[in-house]
Amino acid sequence: DAKHLVPNKMRDFFCTINLDQEEVFRTQVVEKSLSPYFGEEFYFEIPRTFRWLSFYIYDKSVLQKDLRIGKVSIKKEDLCKYTGKENWFMLQPVDSNSEVQGKVHLELKLNELITDNGSVCQQLVVHIKECHGLPLMNGQNCDPYATVSLVGPSRNDQKKTKVKKKTSNPQFNETFYFEVTRSSSYTKKSQFQVEEEDIEKLEVRVDLWNNGNLVQDVFLGEIKVPVKVLRNDSFQAWYLLQPRENGNKSSKTDDLGSLRLNICYTEDCVLPSEYYTSLRNLLLKSSDVQPVSASAAYILSEVCRDKYDAVLPLVRLLLHHHKLVPFVAAVAELDLRDTQEANTIFRGNSLATRCVDEMMKIVGKHYLKVTLKPVIDEICESNKPCEIDPIKLREGDNVEINMENLRYYVDKVFREIVRSSISCPTLMCDVFYSLRHLAAKRFPNDPHVQYSAVSSFVFLRFFAVAVVSPHTFHLRPHHPDAQTSRTLTLISKAIQTLGSWGSLTKSKLSSFKETFMCEFFKTFQEEKFTESVKKFLDDVSSTESKEPSGVSEPVHLKEGEMYKRAQGRTRIGKKNFKKRWFCLTSREFTYHKQQDKEPIFTIPIKNILAVEKLDESSFNKKNMFQVLHGEKPLYIQANNCVEASEWIEALCRVTRCNQKRLSFYHPSAFLNGSWLCCKATAESTEGCARCTADVPADTQIEIDGDRETERIYSLFTINRSKLQKLEEACGSIAVYQGPQKEPDDYSKFTIEDSVATFHTLQQIIDIVEKLNESHEKYQKRSSSAEYGSEENPIVGKVS
Repeated sequence: DAKHLVPNKMRDFFCTINLDQEEVFRTQVVEKSLSPYFGEEFYFEIPRTFRWLSFYIYDKSVLQKDLRIGKVSIKKEDLCKYTGKENWFMLQPVDSNSEVQGKVHLELKLNELITDNGSVCQQLVVHIKECHGLPLMNGQNCDPYATVSLVGPSRNDQKKTKVKKKTSNPQFNETFYFEVTRSSSYTKKSQFQVEEEDIEKLEVRVDLWNNGNLVQDVFLGEIKVPVKVLRNDSFQAWYLLQPRENGNKSSKTDDLGSLRLNICYTEDCVLPSEYYTSLRNLLLKSSDVQPVSASAAYILSEVCRDKYDAVLPLVRLLLHHHKLVPFVAAVAELDLRDTQEANTIFRGNSLATRCVDEMMKIVGKHYLKVTLKPVIDEICESNKPCEIDPIKLREGDNVEINMENLRYYVDKVFREIVRSSISCPTLMCDVFYSLRHLAAKRFPNDPHVQYSAVSSFVFLRFFAVAVVSPHTFHLRPHHPDAQTSRTLTLISKAIQTLGSWGSLTKSKLSSFKETFMCEFFKTFQEEKFTESVKKFLDDVSSTESKEPSGVSEPVHLKEGEMYKRAQGRTRIGKKNFKKRWFCLTSREFTYHKQQDKEPIFTIPIKNILAVEKLDESSFNKKNMFQVLHGEKPLYIQANNCVEASEWIEALCRVTRCNQKRLSFYHPSAFLNGSWLCCKATAESTEGCARCTADVPADTQIEIDGDRETERIYSLFTINRSKLQKLEEACGSIAVYQGPQKEPDDYSKFTIEDSVATFHTLQQIIDIVEKLNESHEKYQKRSSSAEYGSEENPIVGKVS
């Protein structure tokens, strides 16, 4: 949220998230407010290098261009200072001279020239080679050019390159010559006089500009290099473009307001896979360790202050290696030993419940979309009033109509859920099967516990949570408005209750705290709903293979505006790019002239052979990818790097079971009679690069196991002191047969077998120390990249 924006005038605000100058997300518009509450979460992988993470507050305009009010820009190096906690940031003024990104490659040389009369003078040679990573202008590649100047106390010689069209990585390769000192016999009067010692005061300045054609050129950044660094030698290097020296120093001193952000940023240095073999093997055998509390995975959760930090990489690693189900069963069994009453089963935030929660979020994404997205869309777009709490009713509200609306929505959501068992991922079914049988074994005399063990997850922690916050589960693009949010809360409460009806022994209505909810549920036929819930829970906790009965409706998975290259075969002249509305469902991929219009072009999902990135050099456009199907490739440009990555992932996921998926593709386009990548002249030539998404048909999620292991190593490193404390606790218990003094140091740890736990701790500490050494060696190698190289460009002036 933001506060105290633009004093004395109510406005409509929205906020954008930018990687450098590239917008990757934007919030909804909050109308008529000086302190807008956005309340939105954005989680994304960063698919490229960047220097700044920026947040811009805009004033929404109907007739004119949206006005940027202010910004918060955080250097990549400073993100770790703010991660994991809320911070208020003062908005800074937006100055076009400070909005820069990219780098430039220069070569400088001082030549000595002998004149006709034998005297010596010096000449500066500036070779501007190329630039990388210039910003997009209005979503498209810019038309850059450079000015090269030699600047001193009494001179300012300027030269200019040619304009390069539609590229963010222009190749200039132009050389400019400047006279630095004149020969002693030079007598012609000039507009400036330069003496030998003036070299100390001269500098080369390179400014990058976007050619505006009919409008004003836009500044893209500058660099300055003192001539004195050259001495009598040549010098070439990469430089990061800098803002102008007066950039972001606005004369305005008005308080622009402030923005509250909660940023969680992680960056891992992932070593080659073989470095993680020991740690990976130790973690993967956790389910076989007796007792499980002595395993490396369990110890990880014990030493982390927040169990969630440990659970996310742990679940992903175990999923990747098909070891999650036995581990969940082992920790769930430990959980059940401490559960005294059947009606409190799996209600706490233990390692077992958090592992299942995280597994459902990862594995169940598609399942949620298939099941809930259509009905959630209907609820959010129809916006019918559903308030039934007498205290919250507004004047003119009709509680009977509201109750009918709520009943209609609850019935529809419930019906979609209990019919969805066919879509429940196999992994979720396997986990539920395991939990169900463990619960029945722990409470053999309770016939309902086998159902409550499953419903406590699938209803309370999965469907009900997704209903109340659909934006968090990517079922809606934004946080719902207040009225819709209240409707979703009431529906979520109802779903939790209906989901528990199959497993409650006491009176159902007695579980309600609110009288109005009790009255609402008197209209429900308990037996009918109870049987539906039990059948659904039986289905999703069965290990039997399920076959779909009948043809299901296609589910909308993703949609949005992008640019596609014209596909016509008989077009005259250059094929252009047009803005189109794209829609991906579980059945087809289409594009439309506008949203809600009939599709212009349709590709059945079963016909998609591959989805891959397209080299920028093909059309001088960033963020491009290609959809390969029976006809010519469909070339598409997304609006930013994150969006491109998400579309590729969504398309790969929905097409993963296609029988005719390609193993090879062309990373560039077929233009002017040949493939740009391999120069083959036949359009039907097999691809020259292996498909990156050539995965087995049963692969549901893409996980980088090495990255998750690196994250776990980092957590062990951060919590090294707790590992040592736990090791001391095990030693104390082993020697004295129980804690003798200072029990507070280790009473919070679960130590069932001190000898086995001590042995695992020694292995963990030994592995962490070896990985520390490997990281130190790698950092020395990586930091040895020459200053001024493309990997380690120069920042600011060279001294």
